[in-house]
Amino acid sequence: MGRPAHVDAAAPGRPENGDGAASVGDQVREMRRARGLTLQQLADGIGRSVGYVSQLERGISKVDIENLHGIAGVLGVGINWFFQGDGAGAADERGVVVRRGRRRRLDFPGAGITEELLSPSLNGAFEVILGTFQPGAATGEKNYSRPGEEAGVVLKGELELWIGDKEYRLSEGDSFQFPLSEPHRSRNPGPAETVVLWVIAPPTY
Repeated sequence: MGRPAHVDAAAPGRPENGDGAASVGDQVREMRRARGLTLQQLADGIGRSVGYVSQLERGISKVDIENLHGIAGVLGVGINWFFQGDGAGAADERGVVVRRGRRRRLDFPGAGITEELLSPSLNGAFEVILGTFQPGAATGEKNYSRPGEEAGVVLKGELELWIGDKEYRLSEGDSFQFPLSEPHRSRNPGPAETVVLWVIAPPTY
């Protein structure tokens, strides 16, 4: 899977739900229509069924990281398009500081994963993501790959990390690094929440 392009300046505004934040399904449907794509074309582009895409847009099907990267690539946006919040703070802090209450956040519906963008911008050599896995939550059902390199540290809980044909069981304080070209996935195998700090180069969100 190639690295998706970042959202372009002509992209339309996002729909909002009752709390002022657009759901992932709403955003996929809105961008698909803006790009002039049918449900079938988007489904073919990510190798899934029309039924899956339709249910995803209606908030019925769960969304994992692998599928969201694929959808972003077909729609011609970066996965950062789906993050909520603008991350902007005081003028003299922009590009340097992200205050805790202004982090851009992405929830994967039904998958039990939340990611917060800690980097103030995506213009640097890497990005920093804070990922929270609920018990049993996983980045996908199968390994996936893309260009770049990833490192991280488990801040809380446990993490199963598959890289190629090897499986690693990590606990709080353990760290890792690997090329993203190696097929990989991760999962929280424990009964409690897992929190991981990810560092990814180049920025893919």
